[in-house]
Amino acid sequence: MTTFEPSLSTSLRASSHDAPSMADQLPSINFGFDDLRSRMNQFTTRFDDFIEKGRRRVLEERNQFRMNVAEVQEDQRTKKRSIEILSLQQTAHSSTLAKEAAETNEMRTAISTLTATRDERLAHRDSLRTQIASLQKSIAARRDAQLKHKRYLDGQARYNEPELDFWENYLGLRIEGGKEDTLKFVYSNVCEREWEREAWFVLDTSEREYKVPEARPKVEGEEIERVVERLNEDRDLAGFLRRMREVFVEALK
Repeated sequence: MTTFEPSLSTSLRASSHDAPSMADQLPSINFGFDDLRSRMNQFTTRFDDFIEKGRRRVLEERNQFRMNVAEVQEDQRTKKRSIEILSLQQTAHSSTLAKEAAETNEMRTAISTLTATRDERLAHRDSLRTQIASLQKSIAARRDAQLKHKRYLDGQARYNEPELDFWENYLGLRIEGGKEDTLKFVYSNVCEREWEREAWFVLDTSEREYKVPEARPKVEGEEIERVVERLNEDRDLAGFLRRMREVFVEALK
């Protein structure tokens, strides 16, 4: 433990009052506190202004960001609505396309049916035209044959008329009109037991070969065929009428 002597400290204090101070011996220094304070105030003012501008810029950027976000959200909503509208339009368009496709198929089916019907009717028309043309030829040929036969009958009538008149007036024969292209010849006085009894036959002249489809009273078919066959050979109507009377007379005996 160090012990200070009081005498020494007293001597030192005494001597210090008498000796010059160390601070007095140091050189004087000017630190420029006023200038530093002024500069610090200016820095503080600039810093505050920087902070204020930064705060305003941050607020403006935040507001702008919020506006941009709102615009983006509104744009998203608009695009979403546009997508929904486009989806609805696409659905409607798809439905319209499906409907048009169905209608197109129906129209094609109808066209195919109509085409088949038209072709069938055209074929039927052509067939009818062929049949009509053939029938017209047949009718024309038949008409020509009938005209030729009529001319022949008209020519033959000049020779047969006196004899037919004789048969009608003196031999009890009368001629009655029948159906088309037929004549009915009625004989009287052919039966000795029944003088008033009549006999008749129908002569068919519709074709070149004459026929006798009906006769009363009934006689042997072979007899009538023989007489008709001779008529078709010689075309002698008067002789035919005479021979038919003989057939009926023999049948009624």
